[in-house]
Amino acid sequence: MIEAVNICKSFESKDVLKDVSAVFHKGETNLIIGQSGSGKTVFLKTLVGLHAPTAGEIYYDSRNFTAMKNSDKIKLRQEIGMVFQGGALFDSHTVEENVRFPLDMFTKLSVEEKLDRTNFCLKRVNLVNVNRLYPSEISGGMKKRVAIARAIALNPKYLFCDEPNSGLDPKTSIVIDELIQEITKEFDMTTIVNTHDMNSVLGIGEYIIFIHNGHKYWEGTNKDIFTCDNKELNDFIFASKMFKREK
Repeated sequence: MIEAVNICKSFESKDVLKDVSAVFHKGETNLIIGQSGSGKTVFLKTLVGLHAPTAGEIYYDSRNFTAMKNSDKIKLRQEIGMVFQGGALFDSHTVEENVRFPLDMFTKLSVEEKLDRTNFCLKRVNLVNVNRLYPSEISGGMKKRVAIARAIALNPKYLFCDEPNSGLDPKTSIVIDELIQEITKEFDMTTIVNTHDMNSVLGIGEYIIFIHNGHKYWEGTNKDIFTCDNKELNDFIFASKMFKREK
C-alpha cells in the first residue's frame, strides 16, 4: 500500500499540487487521471521520489518515505519498478540486456540466475525468441512489454507506469492494460498508472483519482465513474472523441 497525505508541490512560485491525499492498495490497478497540465505527472513523480514534496508525507506500507535518509530511500527504490512513457529502453542494448540491466545493477546473482530471471520476465509478458533483438527491430507494443519485463525483473512490491499506452493503437493498448492488471494480481503489487486514456480507465480502473488544476477532484472506481455528478470529471470524460455527450 502507498499512502499520500496532504501532498503539495511547488516549482518556484507556481503551485502544481495542492493538498492531495490518496491511498493506493496492493493487488489493485490504481489510476491517476487528468488533463495535460493538471498535475497528475508531477504527482506520480512525487510518489516515486523523482520530486520531493513541498509539504505532506508519503508512506510505503507505513514507512515514511519523505522522512527517510537518502541511503534508506535508495534501498526502498529497489522495491520499485518503473515503466516510463515511451518505454525508455537502451537502444544500444539487446532486449535481453535491457531486461537484465536492473539485475546487473542491484543484485549479486550469477550469470545463469540472471538469465533465468530475464527469460522468466520475458515469458511472463509473452515475448519469446527476442533476446538478441534490438529495440529498433521490434514493434511499439513489444517495446512496452520489454519495459514491463524490465520493471518486474527485481520482483518489486510497487509498480509505477507513466502513460504506458502512449503511441499505441487501441488494440495493443488493451493488451498492455490487461498485462499490467494480470501481473499486479499475480505478484500482489501496488500498481499506480498515470493515464488520460479513458479505455484504460474503464478497463482496469479499480481505484481512480482524478486531478484537476492540482487538486484531487474525485476518487472512485470504474464502476461508478459515469454516475458521479462532478462537472470537471464529466467534462474530462466526454472530451474524448469516443465518449461524446449525446445532444
